[in-house]
Amino acid sequence: MRDVFDIYTIIFLALAVFIFLRLRSVLGQRTGRERPPYDPYSARDAMRPASEKVVALPNRSAEQAKNGQDNKDNKPAEPAEPEKAADSGDRWNGIAKPGSPQFAGLNAIAAADPAFDAKHFLTGARSAYEMIVSAFAEGDTRTLKGMLSKEVYEGFESAIAERDRRGEKVESRFVSIDNADVVAAELRSRVAQITVKFNSQLVTATRNKDGEVIDGSDEKVTDVTDSWTFARDVSSRDPNWKLVATEPGQ
Repeated sequence: MRDVFDIYTIIFLALAVFIFLRLRSVLGQRTGRERPPYDPYSARDAMRPASEKVVALPNRSAEQAKNGQDNKDNKPAEPAEPEKAADSGDRWNGIAKPGSPQFAGLNAIAAADPAFDAKHFLTGARSAYEMIVSAFAEGDTRTLKGMLSKEVYEGFESAIAERDRRGEKVESRFVSIDNADVVAAELRSRVAQITVKFNSQLVTATRNKDGEVIDGSDEKVTDVTDSWTFARDVSSRDPNWKLVATEPGQ
């Protein structure tokens, strides 16, 4: 019995030594899957609301960033030569004045989407304005659905349904769109928003189920001012902007 006891004791001791050595070898190694050290600054940025995210300036190169952060002599980095496109006062000539909130907003949008062209946008906004007003008058919900955000579409659809319920018809004819001005522009996280103030002339009339004009005029030209906000996710491949808000202009 003593010999058997000694054999089992030796076996258990050998196993204990083996397990100890294995544990030591594993605990002393890095597998590459460890959590990184806690960084309170990165955590604070992650919790910051999207609307407060800082937009990176497009003219700060990697080399300039290195000079600014890793200057061994603790001397201020030499100022970089500004990009003509970013700092030129006529970048948004005829659209926004340098130093204005609109100018800064358009710069932020262009920094996030280098393909952004404000003049091209305004041309499209003019076309969208006329198409949406006409589609609403005609009750063309199919056209509206592709051009409006979900919330705005639901409002337009509800108004059309109520109008149909009363048996009313709207006649609307554009005479001209005199102005389309950018009155606000900003980048919220990855969503660009631009508000355009339209000054137009319309002939518009609403008829009841008997064909009588109950609102507006089928002959008189009316001056109309609207402020519409268009939005687009600049990280999306979809180049189209959608109408996300409307209000009567002042």
